[in-house]
Amino acid sequence: MAHPPLEVHQHPSCKEQILALHKCHDDNPFAKYWGVCNETLAELRACFKNEKRTKIALNKARAEKERERFLARVASRRREQEAAQAADAAAALGGARRPRVLLAATGSVATIKLAQLAQQLLQFADVKVIATKAALYFVREEDLPPACRPLLGDEDEWRQWRAVGDPVVHIELRRWADALPNTLAKAANGLCDNLVTCVVRAWDLGKPLLLAPAMNTFMWDSPFTAQHLAAVTRLGATVVPPVSKRLACGDIGTGGMAAPEDIAAACRTALAAAMPGLLL
Repeated sequence: MAHPPLEVHQHPSCKEQILALHKCHDDNPFAKYWGVCNETLAELRACFKNEKRTKIALNKARAEKERERFLARVASRRREQEAAQAADAAAALGGARRPRVLLAATGSVATIKLAQLAQQLLQFADVKVIATKAALYFVREEDLPPACRPLLGDEDEWRQWRAVGDPVVHIELRRWADALPNTLAKAANGLCDNLVTCVVRAWDLGKPLLLAPAMNTFMWDSPFTAQHLAAVTRLGATVVPPVSKRLACGDIGTGGMAAPEDIAAACRTALAAAMPGLLL
């Protein structure tokens, strides 16, 4: 019978080689007398055990690194909460503070301008940034100004709550922020299936809520969009309308997101009107 190859392969083929050698021993009663076969089997077993130990060590290292990142974010969130409470206390005593803007990004190619918009808002406000899973295809945390980091998403919402009494991310963000530029269709219908829409659903409508839509021209002209715009306007939201340009899809027409400086100016105006005590 044909004997399986005896050289010791690098993993992950060690396990397959061990199984082949076992089959050889089961099929051939004389195989146990082949010294070189048994030596190779012992080497393969040792290699396979070492591979398992290496994987366990790597998994432990990854888990520890993830734990450290989680603890760092929790500590950062607590510091932010303490700073916000201190700022509120100072404002209550007659001192002015900077506005707080929560910038929300959704799955549009216009999200590539998120860092520019954050930079514009930072000129007059403290800024935090949240994003849907789809938005993360167009922006990375390292693209944002350092003052806006970390970039928060759905994982932060689910991962940071462990028990009753722990901070609920979308509620904490709603409490922190004075204004929120946001998404359209889900906001209009009250859907809340991600961090961004949960913040909107929990939003205090006494504070400014701005929307800067970006979409294909036919989507913008759709009667569904008209219904969504009417719904959010009735709620008191401010819509910063899109502009006419050559869109990412190649079409020419209305649907491009407004310029970041125009959105920032609209946000500043809304804050000044709604919360005149802020330091603008």
